[in-house]
Amino acid sequence: MVNVCASMKNAFWLAGPPTPDSSVLFRGSFSLERAGCVEFRVTGASWYQAWLDGEWLLEGPFRYAPDFPEYQAVTLELGEGAHAIAFHARHDGVETRILKVLPPFVWCRILVDGTDAAAEWKALGLAGVNEDPDRPRTWDEMGRDAQLSAKRRINPQLGWSEFRDTRREPAGWRLPGFDDASWSQPLCGVCDLPEPSLADLAPVRMIPHALVLVAEGPLASTFGYPSDDPPHGFFTRDLVCRDLPPKGVWRRYDLGRVRLGRPSLTLDVPEGTIIEIACAEALTDGRVAPCINFSLGTSCNMDRFIARGGEQTFAPLVPKGGRFVEVHVVNERDGVRFVREEYLERCYHAPTEAAFSCGDPLLEKIWVTGVETYRACAEDGITDNPTRERGEWVGDALVAIETASVAFHDLRVCCRALLHAAQCAREDGLVAAMSPGGCCHMTTYAFLWAVAAVNYHRHTGDRAFLEAMWPAALRNMAAAEKFDGPEGLRNEAGQIFVDWGYRTEQPTDTAANLFYLMALRAMSDWAAVIGNDGASFVRRGEELSALLASRLQSRREAGGWEAVGYHCAALGLRLGLIAEEDDCLDYLASHLLCCFPNDPTAPRNDDPFTFNSRVITPYFAHYVMPLFIERGRMDFVLDQYRTCWGWMLEGGHTTWLEVFDARWSHCHQWSGCPTSQLSSYVLGLHPRLDLGPDTFDFRLEPGSLPQAGGRLPHPAGGWIEIEWQRTADGIVYSCTPESALQIIRPGQAPLRIEAGRTSGWTINTR
Repeated sequence: MVNVCASMKNAFWLAGPPTPDSSVLFRGSFSLERAGCVEFRVTGASWYQAWLDGEWLLEGPFRYAPDFPEYQAVTLELGEGAHAIAFHARHDGVETRILKVLPPFVWCRILVDGTDAAAEWKALGLAGVNEDPDRPRTWDEMGRDAQLSAKRRINPQLGWSEFRDTRREPAGWRLPGFDDASWSQPLCGVCDLPEPSLADLAPVRMIPHALVLVAEGPLASTFGYPSDDPPHGFFTRDLVCRDLPPKGVWRRYDLGRVRLGRPSLTLDVPEGTIIEIACAEALTDGRVAPCINFSLGTSCNMDRFIARGGEQTFAPLVPKGGRFVEVHVVNERDGVRFVREEYLERCYHAPTEAAFSCGDPLLEKIWVTGVETYRACAEDGITDNPTRERGEWVGDALVAIETASVAFHDLRVCCRALLHAAQCAREDGLVAAMSPGGCCHMTTYAFLWAVAAVNYHRHTGDRAFLEAMWPAALRNMAAAEKFDGPEGLRNEAGQIFVDWGYRTEQPTDTAANLFYLMALRAMSDWAAVIGNDGASFVRRGEELSALLASRLQSRREAGGWEAVGYHCAALGLRLGLIAEEDDCLDYLASHLLCCFPNDPTAPRNDDPFTFNSRVITPYFAHYVMPLFIERGRMDFVLDQYRTCWGWMLEGGHTTWLEVFDARWSHCHQWSGCPTSQLSSYVLGLHPRLDLGPDTFDFRLEPGSLPQAGGRLPHPAGGWIEIEWQRTADGIVYSCTPESALQIIRPGQAPLRIEAGRTSGWTINTR
């Protein structure tokens, strides 16, 4: 009997030395004397799924820093009598972008009316191949072992592909009445992490989708033994069988866009049938290649199952990313029946009810694509992409806050990257650029962390977050100050990332110092909000402003705008360090127009180590496009959206590429700034919840658009309906909020609009 209580030391696992890429089945049996409310609190060291009385309950764990473990909670009404919670849990034994390497454990508390309930836990290890190497094996056993022996990671950033003989997973093991008498008792006290706290996050959704079949046919294998190279064997199978006799069947599905999740295929097949399922963000020569580009190593975005026989559902335990799914039934053809085909998407947000329209179908499609790309990258944290890494990067979170604010009410998923970055700070205090697994540290992202924290407060009014993060913010800036001198911040402070294609200057990078200045100004604002002394940040910010303004001016006088450079010119203008605003905008516009995809003949961003001044990215548009919008050049920006983001849509992409080149990730929400910029500037409302719980700035920048309308989330819940049309007298603007709204308009008294009321006014555009 294992009494699961609040101490992490009572976490449990199977006895014996843990093996990386191993799995254990756990069953916790408990009984209720009467019907009531039951809360399940769960966390673990690696991926798990849980079922309650045979029905799916949750999966996880939510990512966390080892010193700050977190659990997820689910509360249900259960009837009296016997119940069973069942876990299929893995031990990765390797560091991933999601978690550090930890001893394997599952931690589960079952609370009835707030009191811990005793559960009897049983465990079954899913043994690997060749358990007894001295025992002679039959040809059939050697063939089975060959199917399961090719341990392969998804890629060096993630965990393991699954090669599972489901005959070792007893039928019905998740149900309350299953006989687990032969199972062993798990070992307690296997983890000495601190007691976990509740993650401040809503449950991550599992959204089912019907799989859309796009192709099918016979197959024959053409390459080696099954363990030789599984992804190569998968991709080189003959899917036509003109010359080879078919030995199996295949099907291909299109998910519509890149998603994170798992196919769930119910098949009726004979025992021993081999099923392989692979995913890819795009088709390679018309088919799914289970390899992930720019993984810094080999990859295997596929799983293999051996069937126990009969009607059975095959679904990977661990979610993976991709748009296209291909299933190969390798060694059986005539005895295969597809019963049900669906996809279970892991996603934080339900589809949005926000909207944007302007009479331009391309711009409207660009807006929607940005929202869907953001959704694809939102799970228990906002990630850079769902396929290659699933990593929480501060730079991605910075952009995500803007996108989320125009489409969703809950921005907590964006905040987690900032929280984890602080918890995973370098020894000297520099916050992490990416965390909590596979942590790395960059000065530029550490500075953007401060900017993002203040911006998060502006979009949510969450003052408590700023108060809690203030000590980490001070340590973060102190870590940089040690390398600050008369010429600014020296590069030895840490790794610098400004943008893809950017070449770092030595020994003091100007763009990095411009980001440093952003952080100094953010820190002075931060201090003012929570009532602390920010004088040192103001003073150093003024000194650095003068230094950088002089440097930018000297470079321009010596070599023109090209000597200043695209990135430094944009950041300098954004920070008010460049007086010649129109000249700077003209330069930025000419630079954009000479780069791909504006100029189809321009150099391409073909790999991460390309350093070329004639490369632009959709990410850096987050900083550049508002410079044009706020200075009356919205039409130029709209044309950039149509040309550059339209180029991605013309290529058949339904989520945004990481860069303007299809060889990179095909789903990167940091490329989605058009969505937030269209909503905020073309609809005119900008969140200022730092000033009040229902307060927005009014800054309408319509360009020459004749009309627009849309729906924005109100922070109190519900929506804000907006419409405007251009007339001979100007722009007639109307706003209808479902909850009371206060709008700050330049040169006018704040406008208060009560819930359900429509307020309108005319803006003179002559």
